[in-house]
Amino acid sequence: MTKKELSILLSKLKIFDNPSMKLEQHPTDSEVAGEVLWAAMMQGDIQGEVVADLGCGTGILGLGALLLGAKKAFLIDIDAEAVELAMQNKAFLEGEIGQKINAVFSAGDIGVFDKKVDVVIMNPPFGTKNENIDTIFLLKAMDVAKVIYSFHKVSTKQYIDQLISESSFETTHYVEYDFPLKMSMPHHRKKIERIKVGLWRIQKKQSL
Repeated sequence: MTKKELSILLSKLKIFDNPSMKLEQHPTDSEVAGEVLWAAMMQGDIQGEVVADLGCGTGILGLGALLLGAKKAFLIDIDAEAVELAMQNKAFLEGEIGQKINAVFSAGDIGVFDKKVDVVIMNPPFGTKNENIDTIFLLKAMDVAKVIYSFHKVSTKQYIDQLISESSFETTHYVEYDFPLKMSMPHHRKKIERIKVGLWRIQKKQSL
């Protein structure tokens, strides 16, 4: 599968009809998702690995990882409706590629997720409606994986960097994107609003 083929497949996935403002349900753009997943694969963080997508929404990151050869993906979201859409997206992708993919779905708080995985790839809530929720997601990811890919608003970079520096993790890569948010919330005025979002790749520090 090429990077372009991946992005095209991801663009066909179902997204929220009525996204929750409280849960900050902004779908991850398919081109951005494809680019990040492809980069993760090139880093050796996808193929044959067990992945978790915390706050998976409709599943674009976790399912995309499976398309690129992840051994297994856990997709967790507090919204049961989102998980149902993610399950439908899994079935759609299996039909497209003609084979089963190993996705395990869970509707509930990420706090109860206790599986150890190789990699977390997530687009967590940014904390604009629920303060510090981004911190909760990042700390959970650090608890279950040794490599993490996580999106956060560029405006919180100093805070996220500080959080990482005080942990047993270190940043290896950082990339910024103009995240396109399609008009989906009552307060949105533009058809597409673009916000500055950073992607951090962090990994557990090697013990001396």
